[in-house]
Amino acid sequence: MKSRRRTVRLALTEPLRISRSTMAAREAVWLTVEHDGQHGHGEAVTSVYYGLDADTLGRLLHEESRRLAGFPDPETALEALRDDTRRADTPPAVTAAVESALLDLVGKRADVPVHRLLGTQGAPPRATTARTVGITAPERAGALAARLVRDGFTVLKLKAGTPDPGDDLARVRAVRAAAPHARLLLDPNGAWTAQEAERLIPHFAELGVEAVEQPLAPGDPEALAKLAERSPLPVVADEDAVDFEDARRLAGRVQGINVKLAKCGGVGPALRIAELLAGTGTELMLGCLTASTLGIAPAVHLADRARWVDLDGHLLLADDPWTGIGGTDGTVRASRHPGLGVHERAGGEART
Repeated sequence: MKSRRRTVRLALTEPLRISRSTMAAREAVWLTVEHDGQHGHGEAVTSVYYGLDADTLGRLLHEESRRLAGFPDPETALEALRDDTRRADTPPAVTAAVESALLDLVGKRADVPVHRLLGTQGAPPRATTARTVGITAPERAGALAARLVRDGFTVLKLKAGTPDPGDDLARVRAVRAAAPHARLLLDPNGAWTAQEAERLIPHFAELGVEAVEQPLAPGDPEALAKLAERSPLPVVADEDAVDFEDARRLAGRVQGINVKLAKCGGVGPALRIAELLAGTGTELMLGCLTASTLGIAPAVHLADRARWVDLDGHLLLADDPWTGIGGTDGTVRASRHPGLGVHERAGGEART
């Protein structure tokens, strides 16, 4: 098998501010795997939080390309990828991108969509996705919420964690007034102490927030679990639940775990976490990094397995270079087409 890589810049429509940073753009490295004239695609995006820049991703994906060249076909490579216990030293985002490209190619060769490869029968998965509202002035947040509801969004995820908690409360009040029937999720990205969380969460519960994601700084999952015992809102772990072992420690102790393919290592690990959580009282959230449709698509093929779906990374872009999963009306949809079912836009047209 042959592989090639390309690095592109993904600019956001507007900067996204969260409690620890503001982002206006990020770079993506695309991996394309070719075999017998067919192509599979995957994407890894840069992340300051996870210490991955474009040069590092490009180098690691080059090493993966050399490894893939030793396999006779993508089916064998995909099986080996899932069985390879030595991959602990490879960043999960890289593994997820390789798996994406192989799944896309294997699906095309078998003439079936990825969700069928993963065991889903019947109609392709589709799900209501949350739409992120960053930290901004309350009036602006309210206006954005009203527009998103008009577009069809019914779930809004509000970023929080400003130095003055009153700003967060004012923002949520403005959004609630502008979108009285929307479901609201809150994400401080680990900005609160345990004392702050216990004081603030009841106020957000009164405003009709449905769940709070990673309210405490990551690194102390025991504290997060203890908060979840007393919280009037469901607590969803994110930064404290990176991989399977993290999920195992928190299963049954928090109300939700946010699984991101770039965080856990791809579709295979995500399915194992979903199986682990079943029956524990901890629900699955499917999340993402800001990425193109190509980077979000593998998770969409799992969307019917989650209670909360937060797969809007491609919707934050000024110009998404791929198409195929929808989302602009508040619903993401897996395709019936073989593989991931996504296509790259080129010159106003889409190409596989």
